[in-house]
Amino acid sequence: MAAFDVLRAFLQARGALTEDELAFIETLFVPRTLRGGDFLQRAGDVSNYVAFIAKGILRSYSIDDKGNEHIVQFAAETYWLGDSASLTTGAPSQFFIQALEDSDLLLLDRPGHEKSMRVPAYADGFRMGVLRHTAAKDRRIVAALSASAEERYLEFLQTYPSIVTRVPQFMLASYLGISPETLSRIRKSLSRPKRGRGRGGSLPGDKNQSR
Repeated sequence: MAAFDVLRAFLQARGALTEDELAFIETLFVPRTLRGGDFLQRAGDVSNYVAFIAKGILRSYSIDDKGNEHIVQFAAETYWLGDSASLTTGAPSQFFIQALEDSDLLLLDRPGHEKSMRVPAYADGFRMGVLRHTAAKDRRIVAALSASAEERYLEFLQTYPSIVTRVPQFMLASYLGISPETLSRIRKSLSRPKRGRGRGGSLPGDKNQSR
C-alpha cells in the first residue's frame, strides 16, 4: 500500500473527508524513505517536520551528559512522531529521531500543518490524537512513579503489542526505565507456566512476585 493510501485510510477512519479535502491534504505531505539506522533528525537540529509513519518503526531519544540514551517514544505504523516544541518555536531539538527498520514516512512542515487544520475533519482528528498522546504521557509518568517494573512492562505489552517484539531489548528497557537484565528476568518469569497449588499449600519454589 502506498504511503498516502495508509494516511488516507487513517484519516477516513477518524472523520468524513471529501475527495477534494483528501486531495488537498495530500499536496501538503512530502514522502521520505529511511533505511534502518538512518536519522530523520539529530539533537541540535531544528525540527522542520512532523512525521506520519506509513510503514516501519522509529524511536525518539535523548542522550544525557554521561552518554546514556533515554528513549522517549517508539512510533510504528499510523503513529505520528516529531518534536512539537522545536517545530513551533524554531529552537534546536533535544531529540534524535531514528528509524529502527526500513520505514516509509510522510512529512508535514509547519505551514502545511496550519493549512491542513483548515479542514474541519482533519483538525478534529488531530486534536483527538493530541489528547490521546497527552493521556498516554500522563499514564507513563504515573507508572514511573508508582508501578513496578513488571507492571510497566505489562502495560506496554498491552498498549503497544505491535511494537514490543520489534525493538531490541536494551531499547525497550530504556523506555521502561529499567535495566536490560531486569527486563530479561521479567520476560523469563512471565514465560514460565503458572504452577498450581496442592492440598498442602504452595509448591516448592512458588514465590510471590516482588515489586
